Amino acid sequence: MAESKTTKAPLAGNQAINQLAFVVRDIEEACEAFSSLLGVPKPEWFLTGDQEVSKVIYRGKPTASISKLAFLNTPTVQFELIEPNEEPGTMREFLDRAGEGIHHIAFDVESIRERMPFFEESGYSTLQSGEFTSSEGRYVYADTLEDCKILVELLESSVARNTAAAPESLRPLLGTNKVEQLAIVVKDLDLAADAYCKLLGADKPPIIQSGPSETTQVMFRGQPTEAKSKYMFINTPFIQIELIEPGDSPSTWQEHLEKYGEGVHHISFVVDNLDEKIRLLEGMGYPVIQTGNFFNGKGKYAYMDTTSTFKVIIELLERY
Repeated sequence: MAESKTTKAPLAGNQAINQLAFVVRDIEEACEAFSSLLGVPKPEWFLTGDQEVSKVIYRGKPTASISKLAFLNTPTVQFELIEPNEEPGTMREFLDRAGEGIHHIAFDVESIRERMPFFEESGYSTLQSGEFTSSEGRYVYADTLEDCKILVELLESSVARNTAAAPESLRPLLGTNKVEQLAIVVKDLDLAADAYCKLLGADKPPIIQSGPSETTQVMFRGQPTEAKSKYMFINTPFIQIELIEPGDSPSTWQEHLEKYGEGVHHISFVVDNLDEKIRLLEGMGYPVIQTGNFFNGKGKYAYMDTTSTFKVIIELLERY
């Protein structure tokens, strides 16, 4: 019997998650906000081509889906901002179903035609495909939502995409523009871990249990809580994937699961002087949701309610 294409090899042929893509309602406002957050020049958005140019196929049918796009480069992952039109498409569907937020992660590949069979063998069919309008290339969204709680995009280009970080002409709002983690809340940590390890061709890391309350000292919306949970951290070249299964005590993770279901919960930045950064964000109108110490006592964290502007919760991490 032939060995499976997906055995211990990344489905995309690499582990380099190099893009976080946000669906937004107003790309001008989003460009301004993310430019300030990341300390990079405000990008100029552009409009994708019509169906004749972009050749967008959504759920097997041609569509007149057009989007405004903007890109912001950091030393690690690229931020993509997307404002879709009203025509059928995965971005429009996401905006109508879930609202603004992180729509997909992306991998560069040499050949979509060669890589998609690896996804299809794992049950991940093509959700949407199309052609680039700014350069020679194409993309496809693999329907990984059920297993990975987020879509995966494959990007193929005849020339290397520009992902070089811009010279820092501005100071990042938090003192850094390096995204440390993409965190996903799940109902079953083992199942989600299996999916990500298959996607990345990675060994399954150990499960970490939340620490004792006398160590973690968690405060959720102003009240102490055990914040029971299980975690797993999966490293990739540019960003760490954190999977979180909430327990039965109040926490921001349990709240997210009850309100929105499984999916992206936050992105993280490692900062100096966490208390100072909390005050900075509070002064800008972003309240604290939850604070605590690491399970091993070797650092502390704070979740800030930045969703109104940045479409996702931002976690601040300070390590000792």
